[in-house]
Amino acid sequence: MLDAVAARIPTPAAARWVALLGLCAAYIQGGINKALDFGGAVAELAHFGMPPAPPLAAAVIILELGASLLILSGRLRWLGAFALAGFTLFATFVANRYWEMAGPERFMTANAFYEHLGLVGGFVLVAWHDLKSRTSSPSAS
Repeated sequence: MLDAVAARIPTPAAARWVALLGLCAAYIQGGINKALDFGGAVAELAHFGMPPAPPLAAAVIILELGASLLILSGRLRWLGAFALAGFTLFATFVANRYWEMAGPERFMTANAFYEHLGLVGGFVLVAWHDLKSRTSSPSAS
């Protein structure tokens, strides 16, 4: 019954695009900031124990901006969504290790950890919805 109700609620394309933009906003902002301060991007990798290699920083910039572009353009949206889901899950376990902390830092980092898991879930839903719409549509490509 709820499916029938949900199917009757119109979802304007613009509202959906704005929602996707909100989901990608941190990655667009992060990719632009890293591109404008490439040395800072390399230093950020070193801070989190990653090899501070410029090629890895460049790959992160390309991933954040490229996957966001795929999601917003609708072209291979599922691929962009899965890419940001995987990246976010990995980065969350690298950067938000709240179980190694104490006090207020632990509290704030735990919140960030679970908020990022929420982003992962959102990206998985976007990918699932995109794949489902492509397989159920006769003109899917």
